[in-house]
Amino acid sequence: MRQKRFPPGWDEERVTEVLRHYEEQTEDEAVAEDEAAFEDRTQTVMEVPTVLVPAIRELLAKHQIESSGDR
Repeated sequence: MRQKRFPPGWDEERVTEVLRHYEEQTEDEAVAEDEAAFEDRTQTVMEVPTVLVPAIRELLAKHQIESSGDR
């Protein structure tokens, strides 16, 4: 049997909770959540070439690790 692997800070319970949230969400709730994300001035949404996604994920992970030391 294949062993489950999760990102740092994640476990099976957290994955289950996230899945439950989105599976039980109504269409109106999903739209409201998406709209709220675009209104958040601390985040940016942009299109990038798919080929760059791995490098961007790596940068985001590095930033998260570096900024977690500030707490």
